Amino acid sequence: MSELRIRAAEPRDLDAVLAFWRTAAEGTSISDDRDGVERLLARDPQALVLAESAGDLVGTVIAGFDGWRCHLYRLAVHPGHRRRGIGSALLAAAEERFVRLGGRRGDAMVLTRNETAHHAWRAAGYTPQEQWRRWVKPLA
Repeated sequence: MSELRIRAAEPRDLDAVLAFWRTAAEGTSISDDRDGVERLLARDPQALVLAESAGDLVGTVIAGFDGWRCHLYRLAVHPGHRRRGIGSALLAAAEERFVRLGGRRGDAMVLTRNETAHHAWRAAGYTPQEQWRRWVKPLA
């Protein structure tokens, strides 16, 4: 694999990111549209972290910090590039960002049915907190 480049997304990347998620991410979100990602970048331009290899998008993670908690979303690696350290590199970049911002603990949104992701998150040092349940309410 050619050298991996980790960088923050820019507005010009949005269409490629959305197409990438349709291929590489598990499931969809109500925010998986151009408006949603534009709002993310407008609010926190460093939150969406990309991994590129040979100029191709091969991974993403959203490393959101609200001033209190560190949230990880959309950790995704292209199926043809998995098990090459890309997810680990993205998580390391996200965790470094959190530390710089004063964060103390990262938490990740991981689908219950995504056993492959469970193994990856455990390997990265994350553990599930079974006593918590996510509650949601669509606002639109």
